[in-house]
Amino acid sequence: MYKYFSSRALRWMQTMTFAITEINERSDLLPQLKLGFHIRDSRDDIPVSLRASLLLVNGQPERGSTAENVTGNKNLKRNLGANLGCSAVQRTVSSVIIGDAASGVSMALLRSLGSFHIPLVSYFASCSCLSNQREFPTFMRTMPSDAFQIRALARLVSYFGWTWVGVIGVESDYARFAIELFLQESVQYGVCAAYTHFYPVTLNQQALDELLDVIQMASSKVIINFSGESELQGILAAVQRRNITGLQWIASEAWATASSLWEKFGDLLMGTLGFAIRRADVIPGLKQHLTSLRTPYIQKSAFLAEFWEELFNCRLNGSVNSHSHGGDNYLDRLPCKGTEDLSEVYSPYSDVTQLRVSFNVYKAVYLVAHALHDMSDCIIGKGPFPNGTCTDPKNFEPWQLIHYMKQAHFSALGEKINFDQNGDPIAYYDLLNWQTRPDGSLRLVKVGFYDASMPAGRSLVINDSVIEWPVGKQASRSVCSDSCPPGFRIARRKGEPICCFDCVPCAEGEISNKTDSLECSHCSDDSWPNGARDLCLLKTIEFLSYHELMGIVMCVVAVLGACISLSILTIFFTYKDTPLVRANNMELSFLLLVFLTVCFLVSLLFIGEPSDWLCRIRYPAFGISFALCISCLLAKTVVVLMVFRSTLPGSNVMKWFGPNQQRASVLLGTIIQVIICFIWLLTNPPYANNNTNYHSATIIIECVAGSEVGFWCVLGYIGFLACMCFLTAFLARKLPDNFNEAKFITFSMLIFFAVWITFIPVYVSTAGKYTVSVHIFAILASAFALLFCIFVPKCCVIILKPDKNSKRNMLQR
Repeated sequence: MYKYFSSRALRWMQTMTFAITEINERSDLLPQLKLGFHIRDSRDDIPVSLRASLLLVNGQPERGSTAENVTGNKNLKRNLGANLGCSAVQRTVSSVIIGDAASGVSMALLRSLGSFHIPLVSYFASCSCLSNQREFPTFMRTMPSDAFQIRALARLVSYFGWTWVGVIGVESDYARFAIELFLQESVQYGVCAAYTHFYPVTLNQQALDELLDVIQMASSKVIINFSGESELQGILAAVQRRNITGLQWIASEAWATASSLWEKFGDLLMGTLGFAIRRADVIPGLKQHLTSLRTPYIQKSAFLAEFWEELFNCRLNGSVNSHSHGGDNYLDRLPCKGTEDLSEVYSPYSDVTQLRVSFNVYKAVYLVAHALHDMSDCIIGKGPFPNGTCTDPKNFEPWQLIHYMKQAHFSALGEKINFDQNGDPIAYYDLLNWQTRPDGSLRLVKVGFYDASMPAGRSLVINDSVIEWPVGKQASRSVCSDSCPPGFRIARRKGEPICCFDCVPCAEGEISNKTDSLECSHCSDDSWPNGARDLCLLKTIEFLSYHELMGIVMCVVAVLGACISLSILTIFFTYKDTPLVRANNMELSFLLLVFLTVCFLVSLLFIGEPSDWLCRIRYPAFGISFALCISCLLAKTVVVLMVFRSTLPGSNVMKWFGPNQQRASVLLGTIIQVIICFIWLLTNPPYANNNTNYHSATIIIECVAGSEVGFWCVLGYIGFLACMCFLTAFLARKLPDNFNEAKFITFSMLIFFAVWITFIPVYVSTAGKYTVSVHIFAILASAFALLFCIFVPKCCVIILKPDKNSKRNMLQR
C-alpha cells in the first residue's frame, strides 16, 4: 500500500540542517570543530533503515561532509535517519546517528549496530522498552518515554470517568509495549479495556472490517489509538464509510498534532484529546530557513523535489524525482515556473505553530554539540576515562561520545535539558483538544498539561471549560456499569473485568458514604444508618425517664400511694386505742402500712437511666419489700385462725403464736427472700446493658437480670408467700367479720394473683421502657390492691362511721 509523502518529516529534516548550521556559526560552542551530516530515508521500514545505516557507519558517502546525501527517487516517509559527524580541516569522522522516529526501527538499528557502539539519538521513538540500558546502552532520546505518556493517559481517562475504553494499535513494538503498559497502569485507576485490538501496518479490507466490527460491537465510545498518522488515515476512511459517529478519540503523541488528518476527517476527529510533547513557541530563524528554498537547490534533492512538485503540482526540469504515484501522471504536469514561493501557500512543512517533534530534533543536534564541547573542555588527569585521561574531539571512539552525552546538561531556547539514568528526558506533555476554527481549519487548543516532575496528585492539570466535545457540551459517558451511589457497594461479576459489576445495597447496620465503594462499613455501636444507608446517625437512647409522660405518671402514682399509706398509718396511729384498730392486730397493721409505703417507693428505683448499682438495688428491694408485706398478711391471717382455734375447750394454741412469734414469722418469711437475693448478687448479679437487638436504631438501656434463675426465684418466692396467704385467708373467710379481715385479704390476693399472672407474659414479650413500665404497674397495682382492700374499709368506719368503732358494736355478734 502506498505511503504518502510527509511534509512534517521534511520539516524535521530541515530543522536538523538548520540546527547544524546555527551551531557551526556560533563562536561559543565548538569553536574548533564543524558539524556535518548525511541524511537517508528510512521509509519506516526496517530493512531499508538497516541498509542506509550500515552505509553511513561503514564509510563516508562520496559527497562532501556537509552535503546532503540523496537516496534516489523514494518518497520521504514519516521517519528520517541521519548520520552526524564532526570535522576538522583535514578529516571527517562519523560519530552519531539521529533517528529513527519509529521505536521498532530504532530497536532494530540498535541491535544491528551494537558492535559499533555508535550512539543513536531518537527524536520521536517513545517505546518504554528503549529505556533498557542493558539491552540498548548507546540509546538516548529527546522524546519522553511512553511510560510517562501512559501514566498521563490513564489519569486522563480516569479524570473524565471513562472506565470502559477501547484500545487499538498498529502491529509494532511501540504499540505493543504502550498498550501493555496502559493495561497495567489503568488498573489502579479502575479503568478497564473494553477491547484491545492490533491491526497490521499495511491495512487490507479484511483487517479493516475486523477492526470496525470490534469498535461497533463494543459499548465503549472512547478509543485510544497507538499508531502514526499514516495507519490512522485508512482506519478513519473506513469509519467514515460505515458512518460510525459519536466516538471520542484519544490520541497518542504519535499523531496528537497530525493536522494533515483534519483535511479529510475533521468531522470524525472533532473533540479529539491527546498528549503532545513540549512545544517550542518559536525557533528563531527556522521559518526563514524553511521558506528560503529555491529551485536550483531543490533540484539536487529527491526529498525537496518531490515536496516541491507535490505542493505546487508541477514538474521540475532536471529533477532527480521522475516517478508517478497515486494515479497522477507525473509527466503530464506543467513545468514549474521557478517563481513559486513557499511563504505564499500553506503547508505543514512551513507551519511553525506546533514545533514539537521539530524541537526534539533541534535538541538532539544540540545534545551532540554540547557533548562534543564538554569533550573539548576535558582537562588531562581529570578526565572520565582510565587514569583520568581525556580523548581528542577530532579523533575519538563513538563509545567515548556516549559518555559525555549522558552527562550533558544544557539549555535550548530557555528550556533546561537533562536526562535520567536511562537516557530519557524529563517528561512534560501538553494536553491538546482538536477544535474547529470559523473557517473550518484545525485549531489545536492546549487544555491542560502533564508534568512528570510534579507530585502524582498534581501532575495532571485540565481546564474543562475550554474543551470542545465530539457530541454535546460535556464529556460522553463510557462505562461498563453505572457507578454505585452511596448506600451501595460493588459486587463483582464473575469472569468479567473489574469495571463490570452490580450495585448491592449495604446490609442492615452498614453504610457506604462514597461512590463505588468496594465494601460497606459498620456503624459504631452507638450509631445507626439513615434510610439511604450513606450516613451513620446517633441511635436513640431509650429508658424510662422522669422527664417523659409515662415516667411522670408512674412517679406521681408511686408517691401518691406512699402518701396514702402514710396517711392511713397516721389515722391508725391516731385511733390506735379504738376497738377496730386493736381488734385487727395493730402492730402487724402498722408494719404492713410501713412496708406498703416502701413498696410504693421501691417502684421509683425503676425510673431513670439504669446503672449497675441501681440494677443491683432495684430487684432485691422489690423482692424483699413484697416479702415483708405478704409475710405480714400471712401472719395476720394465721393469728385470726389461731384466735378462733384457741376458743375451743382445752386449746392453748395462742400461747404458741403470740406477738413474738408473729414478729419472728414475718422476719423468717423475709430472711428467706434476703438469702435468695444475696446468693443472686454473689453469683450473677443484675447489670445495666445497652440492648440493640430489639430495635437496631435504638439503644435500650436496661437492667439485665444476670441470673434468670435468681430473678424467677425471687418472683416465685413472692408467689409462694401469696399462695400461703390466700389459703389461710380463704380458710378464715367465714369467721365473724367484726373480728377479722380475711374476706378483704382474700380479695386482695385474688387481685395480686391477677396482676402478676398477667405481668409474666407481658413482661417477657415487651422490651425497653415498656418492660419497666409493666413491672412498675404490677408493683403499684398489687400494692394498691393490698392497701385499698385491707385498710380503706377500716378507714371509712373510723372516719365516716365512728359510731361503729365501739366495743359494744364489735361484740354484737
